[in-house]
Amino acid sequence: MRMRPLGAALLAGLWLAGCNTLERLEQVGKPPPLQPVENPVERPGYQPVSVPMPPPEENRSAGANSLWREGASGFFRDQRARRVGDLMTVAVVIDDRAELSSESTRSRANSDQLGIPNFFGYESKLDKIFPSAVDPSALVGATSDMSNQGQGGTNRQETIEFNIAAIVTQVLPNGNMVIDGKQEIRVNFEVREISIAGIVRPEDITPQNTISQDKIAELRVGYGGRGQITDVQQPRYGAQVLDILLPY
Repeated sequence: MRMRPLGAALLAGLWLAGCNTLERLEQVGKPPPLQPVENPVERPGYQPVSVPMPPPEENRSAGANSLWREGASGFFRDQRARRVGDLMTVAVVIDDRAELSSESTRSRANSDQLGIPNFFGYESKLDKIFPSAVDPSALVGATSDMSNQGQGGTNRQETIEFNIAAIVTQVLPNGNMVIDGKQEIRVNFEVREISIAGIVRPEDITPQNTISQDKIAELRVGYGGRGQITDVQQPRYGAQVLDILLPY
């Protein structure tokens, strides 16, 4: 007997829900566990960054006894991140505000009438075909009236400010670096997760080995959490499924 796609999807959902239920039952009375520190490159879904690169420059060496090092920004080595595995501090300060309002009004009125007061004398015989109260001069009369009014508004304000350490996961051929950072903070039974990723230029890193988020290309910032509070705020699985499937 062949199982229908809907039935298979429901069984898969029940199985996943059951696994999640077992995991939650195992954590009753315990704080949410923190994930172990891991190599960001080995995370599921990690993809090396590939962006357009300029032609490679000619490699010029100043000699074995020279104080100048190839690719160095000065005669002496500083503590700024420049190699895979180095760390840097990212300062994130986001103050986003947006206000948008729109209003539209539309109306339309139609009126149509149709009559045949004279039609080769046959208009007098219309009462034999139609009801006796028929009036040849006003056979059809139609009116319509439509009015639409819409109004919408958006008022959003977001303020995020924090510092996070990120690790250099890749150095591109032009010297730019790909960074990735993640932090987990547990307070009672709630874990707050912070993540950041992007591409930075060595020139934008300050002597204190910090960089602001407005100088990071392809910036990705995540700020969320998991735990009892987040679980209560989320709709139940059934409500989410109905919200997707119901057309009204």
